[in-house]
Amino acid sequence: MRLLLKLLLPLLLLLAAAAGGLWWWAGQPLALRTQPVDFHIANGSGLRAAITQIRAAGVAVEPSLLLLLARVSGAETGIKAGSYSVGEGVTPRQLLDKLVRGKVTQGDITLVEGWTLRQWRARLAANPDVNGDSRDLSDDEIIRRLGAQHANLEGWLFPDTYLFDKHSSDLDLIARALRAMEKRLAEAWAGRAEGLPYNTPYEALIMASIIEKETGREADRERIAAVFTNRLRLGMPLQTDPTVIYGLKDAFDGNLKKRHLQTDTPYNTYTRRGLPPTPIAMPGLASLQAALHPASSSALYFVARGDGSSQFSNTLEEHNRAVNRYQRSGK
Repeated sequence: MRLLLKLLLPLLLLLAAAAGGLWWWAGQPLALRTQPVDFHIANGSGLRAAITQIRAAGVAVEPSLLLLLARVSGAETGIKAGSYSVGEGVTPRQLLDKLVRGKVTQGDITLVEGWTLRQWRARLAANPDVNGDSRDLSDDEIIRRLGAQHANLEGWLFPDTYLFDKHSSDLDLIARALRAMEKRLAEAWAGRAEGLPYNTPYEALIMASIIEKETGREADRERIAAVFTNRLRLGMPLQTDPTVIYGLKDAFDGNLKKRHLQTDTPYNTYTRRGLPPTPIAMPGLASLQAALHPASSSALYFVARGDGSSQFSNTLEEHNRAVNRYQRSGK
């Protein structure tokens, strides 16, 4: 027995020293190439692959020691994918804890009401924290990649501020915005007012996009919606400039002229009756609600007063007087 103890004692002392050394190392600050160091752990990465990614980013961590620390602490299989940032003074123990807890760094991006799909794609492409996986894809290819059941993404992305794990794919953000709009539209359609001149939720989405582009003041949304729904019921053309501008696309230089209003396109609501074939922008929730709950009004016309609000009229005669007062007179 004494002989066995004599043989085991050096081994036990060696193990204790190794454990103490590992514990000491785990509390020492790591050398960093820059301050801070940002790195990304890809989905499906094991700890060995994660360490390779961390070292490549500029964190001077010893792979064998971090692997050993993870094993003795039961964290070897618990790391989480995502984007991380470590600063001066970070220790191996803190680094491992960050990976296990998934304390990722987040970016944010605001996708604005009334913007078109083209504008949204440009905003995504310009964000340095987003992987531009869709940058070289056509709109149709994006729809295919997302598995979306829509012929066109215009209008189908919900405006909001989205938080995301840095280096996320822009396709993931587009998918989130798409799901959000599908959910909001379904909820709004389920609670719609009776007697609306829409046959489908998509027609309501188209109307909401027009309201979004026509609204200068929040309080006018429901009244503008009433004008357009009244016109649809009567078979009158909507005669809304934003649809014409959308149809002109690159040909529009910022100055809408009479000839533009007379040039027929699928989006020219002066030359064609009814709704345009697709939304013309991404409507926010307020415009969705206005499209599905227009004000109780018999107005058929409105004109901008110049202060962001609109003057509403029931007859063409009243409307012409309003145009003379607020636009032609310059008052």
